[in-house]
Amino acid sequence: MSLALYRKYRPATFAELKGQEHVAEPLQQALRNGRINHAYLFSGPRGCGKTSSARILARSLNCEQGPTPDPCGKCDSCVALGPTGTGHIDVIEIDAASHGGVDDARDLRERAFFAPVSARFKVYIIDEAHMVTREGFNALLKLVEEPPPHLKFVFATTEPEKVIGTIRSRTHHYPFRLIPPGVLTELVEEILRSEDVPYEAAALPLAVRAGAGSARDTLSILDQLLAGSDEDGITYARAVSLLGYTDSALLDEVIAAFAARDGAAVFAAVDRVVESGQDPRRFTADLLERVRDLVILSNVPEAGGSGLLNVAPDELEQMRRQASSLGPGELTRAADLLHTGLTEMRGATSPRLLLELICARILLPAAYEDEASLFARLDRLERQAPQGGLAGGQTGGVPPVPA
Repeated sequence: MSLALYRKYRPATFAELKGQEHVAEPLQQALRNGRINHAYLFSGPRGCGKTSSARILARSLNCEQGPTPDPCGKCDSCVALGPTGTGHIDVIEIDAASHGGVDDARDLRERAFFAPVSARFKVYIIDEAHMVTREGFNALLKLVEEPPPHLKFVFATTEPEKVIGTIRSRTHHYPFRLIPPGVLTELVEEILRSEDVPYEAAALPLAVRAGAGSARDTLSILDQLLAGSDEDGITYARAVSLLGYTDSALLDEVIAAFAARDGAAVFAAVDRVVESGQDPRRFTADLLERVRDLVILSNVPEAGGSGLLNVAPDELEQMRRQASSLGPGELTRAADLLHTGLTEMRGATSPRLLLELICARILLPAAYEDEASLFARLDRLERQAPQGGLAGGQTGGVPPVPA
């Protein structure tokens, strides 16, 4: 049975930690300087490296050559605390979601004073620390405030505000962040090369987008794609099918229909979405994502190489043409309508009806008198004028906008 990718490629040193340099570098420097605190609080979104960093810190503290920012990876302690290790008797991980009561805290307090069995420090890693009860935190307070020299605490949580202030004030707090799409894409490419799996470049942004900034979630999704792949490896079509995203070809078709004011093509696409069993909410969200990318491209033409867009390189030229065909006024109005409609779809009994109404509003700016619709109409007229696109062959300027 194969090991899950997020476990197989779990970082073993601070240098391998992706997207958290603002945390890794100060911790490494503290280890170099010998200024190691007795308690740390690691907070941030799930799957971004909090528990992995806690294990790396424990590994660095207990390495035979340590405390060191670069554990050797060869001594018994490093091997036991490595990504595929069995764990160390002196590094205790506690899931506070199921062991967060006052009795659990008292039991920890009693055992904490015993010296380490074989390591330099006894390290308690308390995961989901926000689940510890107030009584449990109070039972730990004196121990966290004045621990014995051999004891270190690492609290990991997604909700640091729920850790009581008296505990929080006695820790060094390191906030973790979501990992940027570019960093995750590089990580995924590196793993696929290591696994010797072929892939289509257009499939990777879908996996990264589904991971939503979490390395663990992204690698879990990549694992799913690998499990369902054949000799062709990870293909765009398979990724779209498994992850439930809208095919970019359909999005291209809808954008082109909006630009041409082709209502028949737009509503035919909506019908295909519904008939294929796809959730109209997902289609709306994907269309909003595409319009957002076009808004950025219309304002920043070189955005494709600057990390602002998480799309495959071969799609950029097509998207530039789409941005040019619609213009900033129509794009921003479409984005507003899609965003509002997506909010209205939550809990709606007929999401298809709402989607069709959104499309109708985008197609018919002349039917609305709001400022965004007026700007969209003016923007289209200004772009058509140099091309001789004014109705009736007029050449004497922009005709009056309908009241």
